[in-house]
Amino acid sequence: MPRVFVSIGSNIDREKNVLTAVHALAVDYQPLKLSSVYESTPFGFHGENFFNLVAGFDTDQDVEQVATRLADIEQTCGRVRDGKHHDSRTLDMDLLLYGDLKRHDQKIDVPRPEIAHHAFVLLPLTEIAPDLIHPESGLSFKEMWRRFADQSQKLWPVAFDFGL
Repeated sequence: MPRVFVSIGSNIDREKNVLTAVHALAVDYQPLKLSSVYESTPFGFHGENFFNLVAGFDTDQDVEQVATRLADIEQTCGRVRDGKHHDSRTLDMDLLLYGDLKRHDQKIDVPRPEIAHHAFVLLPLTEIAPDLIHPESGLSFKEMWRRFADQSQKLWPVAFDFGL
């Protein structure tokens, strides 16, 4: 059974949408391992700050089923996919890792390239899976975080009650 990691982010009605995402994941995937919630400034555009976290879980669903479920949860929160990559959003859920799967096509992109480039993805992932090895780089997430070069990306932990 593969271990799956999903990033969750929102900068529109952040608390409500993050809670909706986590509770929806908790219905389908138990137990969940959740990172702290981090607040960060938007990357690539000006807007409200984001709340970001990473959730980990095991599943017997195939990768397409998991990706479809994430898209359904996003849609429940009013996510509109209009082709804009850097814009405010109600909810963004990205499948970061699906076990050791390496697949980069039109439907599935794992491991997600953002892991190595965005502090708001790498730090929460490092928090809950520090010794896990990235399937492509061969480095642990703890080592990837230690080497993370872009110190301009600021984020800080925020108190957050998931109510689980």
